Amino acid sequence: MDRAGKEQVLGEIKEAFQNVASVVIADYRGIRVPVVTKMRDDFRAAGCHYRVIKNSLVKIAVKGSKMEPMSTLMVGTTAVIWSNEIPQTPAQLALKWAKDEPKFVIKGGYYEGQVLDAAGIDALAKMPGKNEIRASMLMTFLAAPQSFVAQLAAGPQNFVYLMDARRRQVEGG
Repeated sequence: MDRAGKEQVLGEIKEAFQNVASVVIADYRGIRVPVVTKMRDDFRAAGCHYRVIKNSLVKIAVKGSKMEPMSTLMVGTTAVIWSNEIPQTPAQLALKWAKDEPKFVIKGGYYEGQVLDAAGIDALAKMPGKNEIRASMLMTFLAAPQSFVAQLAAGPQNFVYLMDARRRQVEGG
């Protein structure tokens, strides 16, 4: 690759990493081309980016940024997977592929200023997404009014039960 091509790729990397939600770094050595193609398609369908980039270019691109500690993971054959929207998605898909394809090894990643190891990627994949958090907050907000209404209805309801029990007692006795 000539110098102009490297500068262009470097600019693309810097632009892509400006508002990144999370990054997963994986080793793809030994995986056959059709499998890698299917992998790329899966990541793209989920809204993630899958790219094989020279380690030195990634190191230069993140130098001086909050992502600079991630450069320690850039060793050997490296695939860089990232998302600008949902941070859990690249981690979830990478773990799925690592389970299905033993040669696909997750080295680590980056999320909110922290470099993650493989266990950190696993924890990131298990984090609830934005929609799950919204749903749990909504249920929390609705719990108090629902409980209040149940308390208001309990008095008259218990009185009706008492009257019904007395009616059955008089009729049966």
